[in-house]
Amino acid sequence: MITSKSSKTLKGIVVSDKMAKTVVVKVDRYKKHPRYKRFYRSSKKYKAHDEKGEFHTGDKVMIKEVKPISKDKRFVVIEKI
Repeated sequence: MITSKSSKTLKGIVVSDKMAKTVVVKVDRYKKHPRYKRFYRSSKKYKAHDEKGEFHTGDKVMIKEVKPISKDKRFVVIEKI
């Protein structure tokens, strides 16, 4: 897979597939607390474009950043992991 420096690739879990050609992907990150040095999990949800509607809730997927598709969509689903 060829990736450029500007495009970001993330792994996450599909939490919603109720929209047409769109899925919501939850991406978890582990951050280190600046004072207590303990790692904690934070998550963010991204709307991603799914042209064929082949990804459903619970699937682990990889998403890639692309030019804006709509007001909220800046990612496209590449593959199922």
